[in-house]
Amino acid sequence: MTAETVERRAVLIAGPTASGKSALALAIAERCYGVVINADSMQVYRELRILTARPSPEDEARAPHRLYGHVDGSDGYTVARYIQDLERTLDETAGRPAVIVGGTGLYFNAMTQGLSDVPPIDEKVRAFWRERARSISPAALHRELAVVDPTLHGRLHPNDTQRVLRALEVADSTGRPLSEWQEKRSRPAIPGAGLARVVMAPARDWLHARIDERFRAMVATGGLDEAAAFAALHLDPALPVMKAIGLPEMMAAARGDVPITEAVEAAITATRQYAKRQETWFRNQMPEWPRLDPEASRHFLAVVDDIAQRMK
Repeated sequence: MTAETVERRAVLIAGPTASGKSALALAIAERCYGVVINADSMQVYRELRILTARPSPEDEARAPHRLYGHVDGSDGYTVARYIQDLERTLDETAGRPAVIVGGTGLYFNAMTQGLSDVPPIDEKVRAFWRERARSISPAALHRELAVVDPTLHGRLHPNDTQRVLRALEVADSTGRPLSEWQEKRSRPAIPGAGLARVVMAPARDWLHARIDERFRAMVATGGLDEAAAFAALHLDPALPVMKAIGLPEMMAAARGDVPITEAVEAAITATRQYAKRQETWFRNQMPEWPRLDPEASRHFLAVVDDIAQRMK
């Protein structure tokens, strides 16, 4: 990565789902001739445009968008792969400000703090643990992590299967706990100092209403058909794409297992719970990032103009 990329103008916009991040990113990109770059781990998948709330074709026409829908759902996409894609994208768009937006806190941590240099995982080891995850409960899998990596066992929730699996794979394949690998990090793709940064922090009632409205709109504009087409791929349930919020409920409705009305309500509940987890993560992991309430319209526009001026 070039020195020009490291020092480039950039704004990072994080926040829970449905909090108005994409609208803010697009407004800033339009004002400063910037490039909107995705930092959401589910919006990378090409099969799920609707259910992951990727920007619409109309929004994509208003400013360049990168790292949206560029990964096949059958791909076990990782944070390390994302950082590689981000670095390449930053180099390719080096003449324009980067407006990096998403709800995946691990992506923001990795781009601003660097990655641990974990060797490639042996495919036989990965296959073993994927099969293991299908044969035992998440709680039992989490207990196995206590044996090989007590540090991460204490940090990870038993239901965070993807990260528990990652820790087990690393310990098994490398002979060292992932927590040890994480102590040594690579150079950040974008150093945190001097960046424009913001976390969207809407009121809970406002966010819940937005989640409800948006998910019902997803269903009305083809979300159920998208889920049916996705289910027909018969992908491995352990793949990261399967963690897309609302996807299991919509696939169940597409199969006829539950009524669509019941599936929609369950998906909305799951989305609200996910947003709460995101809010907790950003509050604990990014306490120094400025907060922005999207309801405060005058303040919101002032932030847009202020950031855009700094990015020019």
